[in-house]
Amino acid sequence: MKLRRLLLVVLLVGGFWYVTTHLPAGLKQVSLFGGRGSGSPLELTEAHAAPEYDAEEQNNIAVYKRVLPSVVNITSTSLVFNFFYGPVPQQGQGSGFILDKAGHILTNFHVVEGANRGVEVQLSNKHRYSAKVVGTDKTHDLALLQIDAPNLQPVTLADSSQLSVGQKVFAIGNPFGLAGTMTRGIISSIRQVRGAEGAPIEDAIQTDAAINPGNSGGPLLNSHGEVIGINTMIASNGAEQSSGIGFAIPINTAKAVLADLTRYGQVRRPSLGIVSYPIGPDLAEQMGLNADSGVLIQKVIPGGAADRAGLRGGNEQAYVGNTPIMLGGDLIIAIDGQQITDPQDISAVMDRHQAGDTITVTILRGRRQMNIKLILGEARGVNT
Repeated sequence: MKLRRLLLVVLLVGGFWYVTTHLPAGLKQVSLFGGRGSGSPLELTEAHAAPEYDAEEQNNIAVYKRVLPSVVNITSTSLVFNFFYGPVPQQGQGSGFILDKAGHILTNFHVVEGANRGVEVQLSNKHRYSAKVVGTDKTHDLALLQIDAPNLQPVTLADSSQLSVGQKVFAIGNPFGLAGTMTRGIISSIRQVRGAEGAPIEDAIQTDAAINPGNSGGPLLNSHGEVIGINTMIASNGAEQSSGIGFAIPINTAKAVLADLTRYGQVRRPSLGIVSYPIGPDLAEQMGLNADSGVLIQKVIPGGAADRAGLRGGNEQAYVGNTPIMLGGDLIIAIDGQQITDPQDISAVMDRHQAGDTITVTILRGRRQMNIKLILGEARGVNT
């Protein structure tokens, strides 16, 4: 009886071995439990070597590797009052970039605004440093920070005066706290826009490169990895995320204020010392002016640059709609040979100068055209 059982076991084992090793492939896929296999063995196709990058990809990678060590993540902490919990810390995040080996960092003013409990900077190597706010410029939404850290890698600043719509650009920053993120696009337009505080940003760079919360203060780069702008805001229609319309402050605007921020801790913005009103073709014709457009001086600020140079304000009140204006003053039509049509043109000129610079103002006084040398003063209050 035992011998029969042993022979049965041997036959079963021998039969299983024969079926699994000698029958055709199709029959092998019959399962002992009545099921079927996949129908064919799994075969993977693998690359024999890493793929070669095309020229555009190589440039993208080169720009990222070159600039990433210069881009920082900025965390600002402020103490706010909560009705239930009392004073509680609140943090905001943004980006910035290293200007020099001394540790100066440029970012947006709104990134560090109200940071009464300190500002912290994280480098791309994950090291963190406490930052000192050297100076701020609320009008241009710029802030200059400084950290004490070794082996810093500064960015290269480009000239933003010769940019073209259609030009390829890159943005590197920390959107939604995702450090070291790069996006790309083109320059969609170059236009004047209103900043968060309502002040105009002249020649703002509009781009479709994805810019989101956390990108603020980070660099906008050309295809050589040079900084052409500071990413500052998005047009999101309330969605608070990229809609393909982002804006950057041109780097030339920042260059104009950096010296003052370093030296004084604030911008000594130059000023003509006037209260002005823009004159267009229709109004110029009604007023009988000998020009199609310009900026009418309504009032000269006593002791200001225009006052010292002998420019004249208005002496006769009139109304444009419900707006009172003063007529009879000088009409500014050019500064240093550049046509002036509205106060924004004057602001653009001021961005290229500092208090104490000498400019030539071309005016119409009645029907007489005059060129007057003027030494720029320092802005006080809301005058131009």
